Amino acid sequence: MGVIEDVYEDLDTDVEFEKFEAAVKDKVEQMGGLADEETAAMLIAHELRDEEVNGIADIEPGMEDVKFLAKVVSIGEIRTFERDGEDEDGRVLNIEVADETGQIRVSLWDQMAAGAEENLEVGTVLRIAGRPKDGYNGVEVSASKVEEDIEAEVDVQILDSYRVEDLALGLSDVNLKGKLLDTGDVRTFDRDDGTEGRVSNLSLGDSTGRIRVTLWDERADLAEELEPGVSVEVVDGYVRERDGSLELHVGSRGAVEVIDESIEYVPETTDIASLEIGQTVDIAGGVIEADGKRTFDRDDGSQGQVRNIRVKDDTGDIRVALWGEKADTDVDLADYVVVTDVQIKDGWQDDLEASAGWRSSVTVMDDAPDGASGTTDDTSGSTSDQGLGAFSGENASSKSTESSGTTAETSASSADGEAVEFTGTVVQAGNPVILDDGTQTKTVETDAELGLGDDVTVNGTETDGRITADSVEVHTGAKR
Repeated sequence: MGVIEDVYEDLDTDVEFEKFEAAVKDKVEQMGGLADEETAAMLIAHELRDEEVNGIADIEPGMEDVKFLAKVVSIGEIRTFERDGEDEDGRVLNIEVADETGQIRVSLWDQMAAGAEENLEVGTVLRIAGRPKDGYNGVEVSASKVEEDIEAEVDVQILDSYRVEDLALGLSDVNLKGKLLDTGDVRTFDRDDGTEGRVSNLSLGDSTGRIRVTLWDERADLAEELEPGVSVEVVDGYVRERDGSLELHVGSRGAVEVIDESIEYVPETTDIASLEIGQTVDIAGGVIEADGKRTFDRDDGSQGQVRNIRVKDDTGDIRVALWGEKADTDVDLADYVVVTDVQIKDGWQDDLEASAGWRSSVTVMDDAPDGASGTTDDTSGSTSDQGLGAFSGENASSKSTESSGTTAETSASSADGEAVEFTGTVVQAGNPVILDDGTQTKTVETDAELGLGDDVTVNGTETDGRITADSVEVHTGAKR
């Protein structure tokens, strides 16, 4: 084995030996006999070690020229521009390439751009050399050399439309359809150049998962124009990472459009009974308590707001604090909600509490899973009244201190003026009171001071589905 083969064997590279050997001989010739084959081989090996990266994910701005292997996933349009002091216009063509670790934009200039416009196709595997830099949508590579490698394979799936589970760091030109789960307010910030930026957020879900969408500048207003529950398509988004999670960003080139298409969202949530302090999780369940919104003064003089609800699933229930704009979410008793990115904290009386802040989303689902706790269940038999399944066979929690003021309606009523007796659990205090016996709910007009979770028997007259109480008995033995 010769000296060139010895150096090549010690080199971890995907460059073929024949190309390595040719580069060594060129180096010997360039140096005019000042270096023998062994020295030239070591110089070429040193260059390869410095330049080659393991994957696109390793490329960072400020690196010297890098070399990598990637597959073309999209090709832009060629653009011309004027160069200072030159008569001939410059040309540039941007392509998106990807490998198993990520995706990156590569700029091809002049003759390379013209050749790519004419001959390059999506799916082609390229060996690329160039210098990384900060671009508009993240790291880009300005190519100095590009050549096709017909023998190499890169395991990258080329998609016209992505699902949430398909997203990976570095992807751009992403089209994704999803159900709009939540929207946020527009926020402003000062850029380093003194201009004001604008940003807002959406939360989208599909059958494979959920993704946070960040809207920049002129696209930020979309968060206040769109209503949760509609189906939308993100066009020309790009994927970035924040706090360890992927986000889909939409800038001036992108858009979010409402589409006439039904998209299924299946939340993946954590059982309430398994929650522990310090976790950040997604939870779901029926709303069994809904307090009113409260405002408070912060230390900086600004005003904040919070609303507490209690959510129950098949394993337990937990108090959820909705902070800031989340307190404005239209959530009512017996709704089935999905609350994402909540922080589990030590709450009142050593009870756990879920805190939903600006990164969280609160989604009222159209349909709850079959048998979900805390939601309204249809009943069979002679009445078509609806009951709150969360209270079947057990009392509701009584930790809430404020009434939501929401009125549940029954779908059937007794004959006008009929004397009735009804026993149930208080699921809404105040006047009227709403009682639930596990199969149906009743609205009761009474001045009695009842608390959430009280088991009571009401005697009175039922008219148009509402009971006017003559007496109310609390089964602790007290008479109110």
